[in-house]
Amino acid sequence: MTTPLLSVENLSKHFAVSKGFLRGTSHVKAVDGVSFDLRRGSTLGLVGESGCGKSTTGRLLMRLLAPTSGRILLDGTDVAGLRGADLQDFRRRVQMVFQNPASSLNPRQSVGAAIAAPLQAQGIRPREGMRTRVAGLMDRVGLRPEHYNRFPHEFSGGQKQRVGIARALALEPDIVICDEPVSALDVSVQAQVINLLQDIQADTGISYVFIAHDLSVVKHFADEVAVMYLGRIMEHGTRDQVFGAPVHPYTQSLLSSVPSPDPTADRSHRIRLTGDLPHPSNPPTGCVFRTRCPLLPLLTDDQQQQCAERIPTGAAACHHHTEAGDLATRLDSLHERKVHAAL
Repeated sequence: MTTPLLSVENLSKHFAVSKGFLRGTSHVKAVDGVSFDLRRGSTLGLVGESGCGKSTTGRLLMRLLAPTSGRILLDGTDVAGLRGADLQDFRRRVQMVFQNPASSLNPRQSVGAAIAAPLQAQGIRPREGMRTRVAGLMDRVGLRPEHYNRFPHEFSGGQKQRVGIARALALEPDIVICDEPVSALDVSVQAQVINLLQDIQADTGISYVFIAHDLSVVKHFADEVAVMYLGRIMEHGTRDQVFGAPVHPYTQSLLSSVPSPDPTADRSHRIRLTGDLPHPSNPPTGCVFRTRCPLLPLLTDDQQQQCAERIPTGAAACHHHTEAGDLATRLDSLHERKVHAAL
């Protein structure tokens, strides 16, 4: 079996939060026991609601944050112990495209200087000259030569994101972490940026960790998908498995909420989650999704007790996902029975 390029093993990040004078501190479990692999030349999509820990996971992979526990292995080497020249090489191999292209660029720095900055930081002097190398990167992402000396405020959102992509590609990395790179862009511009990323991957064999909440974009772009909720991965599988035959109730509810462009589509079988998202400083015991799980009313008392006491593991982190079946249909049937009983 081929060794994965990147392996994440039981990764956690807990932030200490003060409760006030004499009340001690609590810990926000932003990421809690996340594990996955990233193969060479492939794309892993990380999806979930806002606040589920996607972006924190991306920053941990970049070593912008230090993990509370767990390991991140790049070609089998734990990146937590890297120092000096080894750390500098890691920085070259793993780059990031940020969510907000405007805030990720220095407004006082020209576009050419921004793209050249990673090369200068690594002490790389291109044989063909810095300006020629930067011009080639700009051309690769669809920017014109006359843009070289312009400043970020002179560009549209899509053009700024292209600058961010060019900067991330400057060091020819093995992995690019894309933290919701198209969420702030118009739909037509989103398609242009996604197609650009796919073309670059086809040409260079680069790997992506693609963080997003737009499931339609992830379905188009990712090879594998990991669905996060409250710092944990609820379901992990190939794109066809997750989108074609989801087994976790949370995944099913997310997919049922995706708007359909077909005005005649049946919207009556959507799985609606109830209740509020628990605070990550005080997550539910056992299965963290159980307080909002639409499957719970269909379970016996003993099965519900199991959900409260044991943390589920596996590709689908649900003790009773085999009980779900066509969850939307079963919930509709349950609702009809309750209505008839009330009458």
